[in-house]
Amino acid sequence: MKYILKLHPEIAIKSDSVRRRFTRMLESNVRNIFKAYEFKVSVWNRWDKLVLQARTETPEDDALVVDQLRRIPGIEQCLRVRESEYQDLDDIYQQVRAVWGDKLAGKRFAVRVRRRGKHDFTSMDVARYVGGGLNQHCQTGGVDLSQPEVVVELEVDKEHLLIIDARFRCLGGMPLPTQEDVLSLISGGFDSGVASYQMIRRGARTHYCFFNLGGRQHEIGVKQVACYLWRQFGVSHRVKFVGVDFEPVVAQILERVDNGLMGVVLKRLMLKAASIVADNLAISTLVTGEAMGQVSSQTLSNLAVIDRATDKLMLRPLICWDKSDIIQQARQIGTEDFAKSMPEYCGVISKKPTVKADLALVELEEAKLDEGLIETVVRAANVLDIRRIAQEADQEVQEVASSDSLPPGAIVLDIRGPEEEEEQPLEVSGHEVKHLPFYKLSTQFADLDPQQQYYLFCGRGVMSKMQALLLHEQGHQNVWVYRP
Repeated sequence: MKYILKLHPEIAIKSDSVRRRFTRMLESNVRNIFKAYEFKVSVWNRWDKLVLQARTETPEDDALVVDQLRRIPGIEQCLRVRESEYQDLDDIYQQVRAVWGDKLAGKRFAVRVRRRGKHDFTSMDVARYVGGGLNQHCQTGGVDLSQPEVVVELEVDKEHLLIIDARFRCLGGMPLPTQEDVLSLISGGFDSGVASYQMIRRGARTHYCFFNLGGRQHEIGVKQVACYLWRQFGVSHRVKFVGVDFEPVVAQILERVDNGLMGVVLKRLMLKAASIVADNLAISTLVTGEAMGQVSSQTLSNLAVIDRATDKLMLRPLICWDKSDIIQQARQIGTEDFAKSMPEYCGVISKKPTVKADLALVELEEAKLDEGLIETVVRAANVLDIRRIAQEADQEVQEVASSDSLPPGAIVLDIRGPEEEEEQPLEVSGHEVKHLPFYKLSTQFADLDPQQQYYLFCGRGVMSKMQALLLHEQGHQNVWVYRP
């Protein structure tokens, strides 16, 4: 199958040299990504687009190609085309009718034609002939050139006919790595995942810095999020995942820092640690998921004080986003289930947090902490190639077996939230189904019969896998994942 990959419009308005460089990067990214597939893929650079030929043999492989192309930064649209040779206008019509005839039943349609090369007919001649034939010989709703329900798109390129039989909206943005590298402070929640995605989409190779406040469970969850983002949107390039144990820092903040300033101090110390990590990776930019006014530490006054902790460029892609918009974006990119199942690890909770911190007072509070504390925790940080984490994650997931069939006597635990469970109740013939929301699972699972086999169910399988991993970490080995 052949595909035409349309570039993001912002690439098209660049200077010729920049456009060529960006397009070459995108071409290289597409080649790198498809090396992992069993079928062969060829890519040609055609200046204003890329042409991809996938030697697939099954509809499932075709679907894989489209799914992957829709997630590559820099591609605005993907057109699936059928290429053939033609003899004359009637031959063009017959070929188009074979592809589109049944799809136009009851639909108002228009035919759009682009032509390259020398012919004894014009683009309008082709459109009239094909459109008239389809309207006369197919059960259409008529021709509508102004507001058609269906657009039949053709390209006549010299002696070749290209029939566009599907058009897919893709990620857009800029190819990786047309921008400089950035270090994203990722917590596993809604905000940091969406912020990281936004940076990847704009062409910045995004590395991850994770401040661990909740032990092994927190680490597993955040690694899963980072691996997911990399695999979905940035797999063409290697990135680093840096895990920093921040519990010693939190312990000293709780013991020595004024209660109202604890949140601001924690964020500043995270930036100081992230700056050292960024220096080690030769990165000049830090990224967070903070949104203005979302919590007390994210007022403009507090953000200004927090930013003074580093000389790095601070980027906050979500600074003016509403929480509902962030959650909707997380749902669209597939990180919602991770974020919903991630326990809250706030680190410090002030009873009366300040919303207008004074820099001088904050620095006095920071001086109460041990000298060299930040350097010590950063030196002990674990720096990993994201590919290694992905391999480890795959091994961990394999240990939590998934199944589309259930053994006799097994119980299905529906871990979806109450609203989702009520809208689409789960029924499994011959098996008991219990509803235990994901946010109660870690505390209430131990109360269940330990001799029983439990299969966790959620909508897309992401949350059930993560929760099964966490339960395995707690010593519960009678847990599997149910994927009907």
